[in-house]
Amino acid sequence: MMRIFLFLATNVAVLVLVSIVFQLLGIEGTLAKNGVDLNLQSLLVMAAVIGFSGSFISLAMSKFMAKRAMGVHVIVQPSNNSEKWLFDTVKRQAEQAGISMPEVGIFQSPEPNAFATGMRRNAALVAVSTGLLQSMKTEEVEAVLGHEISHVANGDMVTMALMQGVVNTFVIFLARVIGHVVDRVVFKTERGYGPAYYITSIVAQICLSIFASMIVMWFSRRREFRADAGGASLAGRFKMIGALQALQRSQQPRDLPGQLAAFGISGGVGDGLKKLFMSHPPLEQRIAALQAQD
Repeated sequence: MMRIFLFLATNVAVLVLVSIVFQLLGIEGTLAKNGVDLNLQSLLVMAAVIGFSGSFISLAMSKFMAKRAMGVHVIVQPSNNSEKWLFDTVKRQAEQAGISMPEVGIFQSPEPNAFATGMRRNAALVAVSTGLLQSMKTEEVEAVLGHEISHVANGDMVTMALMQGVVNTFVIFLARVIGHVVDRVVFKTERGYGPAYYITSIVAQICLSIFASMIVMWFSRRREFRADAGGASLAGRFKMIGALQALQRSQQPRDLPGQLAAFGISGGVGDGLKKLFMSHPPLEQRIAALQAQD
């Protein structure tokens, strides 16, 4: 809860600062002189409510939706040695990481992958694919579990939701400002909103969302190195390196659906501009980072 409070407090401060800067620069007055009757403070609040609401609703439903979308079988009582080992390993690593025991599940997929999700670090879900259990050695699976437990312990699900809420806020805010300016200053609409406002706002929101996605994915890639380091701490550096090398040798897994993609052990690959929208850094970079550790 403290993480959420501090992050929200920081972003409220950012919104207040933006409002003060707009007033000091006289932007609101300039807009008013050009017929743009826009209350920037109210717009900022409205944008923040919309931007954060979507992120938190998505986060609150993440565990339920993950179970439904991926067909996760949650291990309540282990029915075989494989499930018992998986359950016991997650329990041990959760204790090491200082978090409550997450739910542990398996989902049917021939591709090696795993993910963690949940609204709170003490009420999370860690799930692995059947393909990962079948294609990796025990010590490599242990490292993958450590990676996912580290995501949970680091509060990455909450942090990513808050980050998304921040960029959503500014995308909505700036798109509306641009729409108002074009509608009133360029097209001289005097009452209500003309077609230019709606068209410009939609186009601006799409363009700004693309740039916002780059920011969120950059943060996601940086966070992935930290989870690798956490997995190395919980399971052993060479086991974590071995797990990433095993992913390299296997056919590159496809991204998990929706927001789960950011919390899988590996994402897709991309060249050129596509790299800017990848949730995970290339496996070779992650391996090199671990190898460079003392």
